[in-house]
Parts: sequence; C-alpha cells; structure tokens
Amino acid sequence: MYFYGSGQRRGHVLLIAGDAVVRRRTVQLAPSANLAALAMVPASVLLGGELPTDTVCLDGARDPNTVLTRLRSAAATPGPLLVYLSGRLTADRRGRLYVALAGTTRSAVRYTALPWEWLGGELRGRPAGLTTVLLDLVADGDAWPVLRECGGLPVSSGTEVYGVVCPPGFAAGGGAVSGYTRHWIEQLRRGPARPADVQLHALAAGAAGLPPGALVLPTARELSMRPAPPAPDPYQPGGQRWPGRGDGPDSAPNAGAARTPAAGAAVGSPLGEVSGGEPRPHIHALATGGRHLEAAALARAWEEHVQHTYGSSSVEAVEWAEIRADLARMAGDFPVATGLWIGACRARLAGQGVAGPEVHAAAAGALYCWTQLKDRASVVESGPELVAVLRALPALDPRLLRLTQARLDASRAPGLPRAVRT
Repeated sequence: MYFYGSGQRRGHVLLIAGDAVVRRRTVQLAPSANLAALAMVPASVLLGGELPTDTVCLDGARDPNTVLTRLRSAAATPGPLLVYLSGRLTADRRGRLYVALAGTTRSAVRYTALPWEWLGGELRGRPAGLTTVLLDLVADGDAWPVLRECGGLPVSSGTEVYGVVCPPGFAAGGGAVSGYTRHWIEQLRRGPARPADVQLHALAAGAAGLPPGALVLPTARELSMRPAPPAPDPYQPGGQRWPGRGDGPDSAPNAGAARTPAAGAAVGSPLGEVSGGEPRPHIHALATGGRHLEAAALARAWEEHVQHTYGSSSVEAVEWAEIRADLARMAGDFPVATGLWIGACRARLAGQGVAGPEVHAAAAGALYCWTQLKDRASVVESGPELVAVLRALPALDPRLLRLTQARLDASRAPGLPRAVRT
C-alpha cells in the first residue's frame, strides 16, 4: 500500500531508455540520446511545478526487475510523477507486449524485457491527475500486429498518456534525438508559460514528421472523451507564433479575422474555443471523435487565415495543408489526402530543396495514401504527379519509385476492372 500523503510532498521524474531500434545496421531510434536530451531540461519544467523533485535516469538496464524496482519507487512518490519511456516495443509468442531492454532477444522476450502490464500495475494505485506517461517508441514486427489489434497502449485509468509509436521499418530519430522528443523539449523551452501537456503533445506530434500509420496517443476513444483544455493565457509559443511565425499575439485568428467567421459558424464550434492558443488538440479531438467534417472545416478556416496573413506558399500555409491531408487520411478520404500531400511536398521542395526531412515526410504521406486508393481512375489521376515528386528526391529508396511506376503502368493497362489491388 502506498501512503501518498505522508512526509514532504515531492515530485518524481523517471526516464527509462530501452533497447535501441536498429535496422540494416542503422540506428533508427536512439533511446539513450533521447534520455540525455531530456535530462538537460530542469525537472520543474518537465513537471510544470516548483516542488522538490527527484530525477532518475535508467539507461542500459538489462534486468526487468531492476526497472520494476525503479517504477515501484517512483509510483510511491507523494507528488506529481512523470515517466518517460523510449525504445523498442516488442511482443512474445502469446501476444503480450513488452518494452525491450538492452540485450533483449526474440527468443527470450519473456525473461529479458519489461512487460507492458507491469507499468499499469505499478501506477494503478496512484491518485488521478498526478501521473503522466510520455512515450517515444518504435514497434517491431512482432509488436505491430498486436498493437494494431488492440488499438492503443493502456496504462491505468488515472494516468495521462501521451506519445507516439512508429511502425517497424521507419526511422524515428536516425541515431540522434527523435523528432517527437526533440519537439517536445523545444516547446518546453519556448514562451513565458509552460503549455499544457496535451498542447505540447499536439505540437510535438504535428512537427515530428511521423511516418504514415504511426500510432498517436491518446487514441481516438481516449481523446474524444476529454474536453479540449483551455490554453494558458496569454500563451503563444515563443519563436513560432501561432499559427506560424508571426510577430505577436495578434497573429492568431479571432472572431474578426479575415474569412474565418463563416467557416467557424459552419463547423458549429466558436472560434473563441481555440483563438487564444493552440487549435490542433481541439481539431484532433474532433477528428478522432468521428466529427471529420467539422475538423476539416475548422482546419480549412485556419489555413485560409494563414494564407491571407503569410501567403499561400508560406511555410505556415504548407503546415496547414499537411494537417488537412492527415485529417483526410483519418476520415478515409484517400484521394483528397493524396492530393494534399503531393501539393505540400511540391511546396516544400520549392522552399527547402530535396534534403529537408519535411519534404521526405510529405512524400511518404503522399505515397502511403496513394497506395490506399482502390479505384483505378483515382490511381491514374494522381499517379503521374506522385511519380514526378518521387523522382525529384535523389535520396529516396529507388525501389519505391519503381514500385509506384509499376502500379501506375498496371492501372493504365486496358481491360482491368475498375477496382485495383494494392
């Protein structure tokens, strides 16, 4: 039994680095680099308070019982708790999920990795509202089917969970600090006030260049059950004024902003809900709650404002085109999503050149959505533009271009049924 009210009220930060993710001798996710970067952030900033805080970094652990001991000690803290986990998510032959530790092998997962259920078991007894779990993981080939089937990573009912799980085969950090963790840290260091965790998560996930299909937590069910949190006032992300890189608080839309009132009325959601801070958590909540038309209309309103303020070819406008593309993907409208991703990739190519990671992320989004098209006419309609974009990326795996061209050629052949296989 834990006695949370006894003694001095303290906070606790527990940072855990699991096994690195390596594919073809290339490090795709380096948990140790993520831990080193987070350890440089003051504990008071990580927790969002000024309580005395204990910080424990667990890197290179090989024994799951060692991790369990640290988890149990952290769970007994009487104050707020942040648990950060980064590494490889794996599964045993029975379909149980684990966080792989240093030295975990496929044949000995049950004895060398941390069972996921242990995390929830240790945190289950804590009071609601005091615990946050932050995840930056990559699922391997054994874990990904299990993860897709269960649709999330449950911890405990009183714990807030934020994070991303990338599918196997996609780089999350290229051996350096991964995009999600890096952007979370960058947002913590900006602005005069600390954003809410859900805002940090939305900004980090939106800027991380996640691969298609990545699991973003909270899941649809979990986020749709939450009210949109009020933005700290007056909070504007320093150095990146919402919605782009404006010069001050008036860069955010409000009820009198150009072209936004009608769109705001159309979606039935007052712009006042989001006009003072970060709209993406609210839009994401609408989409994951099944209200796709409302989410798309609100995103379009913000895109129009950004185009009017910064120009249709600005980085800010491209970012909102990418948000709309992902909303279309979530709604299952793959023709629209494909077109938006292709347009975003062309715009980023023109502004950033072929080496920018955002360019390749947009190309990956376009390619994924195009592969989901089942109608031959849609495949043929957007295929040439996609091929042209892929050809403009010299660092792209040439097999992707060959497979894309082959599918396009096959779809153009006469006598095929209207529906095509991917």
